[in-house]
Amino acid sequence: MKEKSYSEIMKASVMKRIKAKESFVLDLYVDMLISEIQLNNKKEKLLSKIDKAIDDRDKLLFLSLTDELKDLNKQFGT
Repeated sequence: MKEKSYSEIMKASVMKRIKAKESFVLDLYVDMLISEIQLNNKKEKLLSKIDKAIDDRDKLLFLSLTDELKDLNKQFGT
């Protein structure tokens, strides 16, 4: 069985660290994408409920939903 040289071991170690960093960044990107999709979905639902409250002339529900939308915007900085 052939033993690896020190430089081969070091190269393999560096490559492992590079791949781990790339994997971390990819995982982070996927998490951000999923969060963005969830945020947009929740906003769409809220806006739809707000439109219905306007159509139904339900002022209390409208105010409650718009407060919820404001809080969501604050939470995600949008």
